Amino acid sequence: MWVVLVAALTLATADKQTRVVPLPAGKTLAIEITIGNVRIEGWDGPDVEISIERHTPSTAQLDSAPITIEDTASRVLVRVIQLDGATDPLVRSDLVVKVPQAAVIDRVQVMEGRISISRFIGTINADIRRGPIEGKDVSGTLRLESGIGSVILTGARLSPNGLLRLRAFNGDVRLTLARRPTDARIMALALNGSIKSEIPLTMKDTWGPRWGETTLGKGEPVISLDVVTGTVEIRSP
Repeated sequence: MWVVLVAALTLATADKQTRVVPLPAGKTLAIEITIGNVRIEGWDGPDVEISIERHTPSTAQLDSAPITIEDTASRVLVRVIQLDGATDPLVRSDLVVKVPQAAVIDRVQVMEGRISISRFIGTINADIRRGPIEGKDVSGTLRLESGIGSVILTGARLSPNGLLRLRAFNGDVRLTLARRPTDARIMALALNGSIKSEIPLTMKDTWGPRWGETTLGKGEPVISLDVVTGTVEIRSP
């Protein structure tokens, strides 16, 4: 048994690459991977630092998930997509991406894995088909969607002209705010599930889909939370 285990570990291959690219205001970032984790961290630097670690059963299989980094005047595109539409779970790519805190990330697409975001105050559109999205200490304009998996934000803050739009098709949406908002428009929808909120909502839950909403102060920015099957939960001090 131990001989087999050692042999399997010996065959496993890890390849790590790091690149730093300028990301000035007006230049966006896009990330696409097939299988793996994407961790996005806001920092004070003007550049984006991209660390990619690929894991495959053998060195030869590294070519089945090539790394592409395109740097143009308007956008940085990072892709680690398996060739020919493959979705081999043994070929995975884990990314740690450090970006200016107020960056614009116009696309993060992951087929299976995990997306995590921290210390970010910019704009991000993220979609994962299988797996969770987690965010901590975030604000700005966030559109986050999971097909199978939960979307969970903690320590989230509202910013002027910002947006929190969280959606899960099969999973929970949980939002914990850093402070209770004085101005906001909150909308929550659960087609097959329930809604729990520490901020009082006007509820429609006698039959069919559950719906809750409220307007605080000026009625903006907007918080929009919805699930197809799962629970929507809002927590606030």
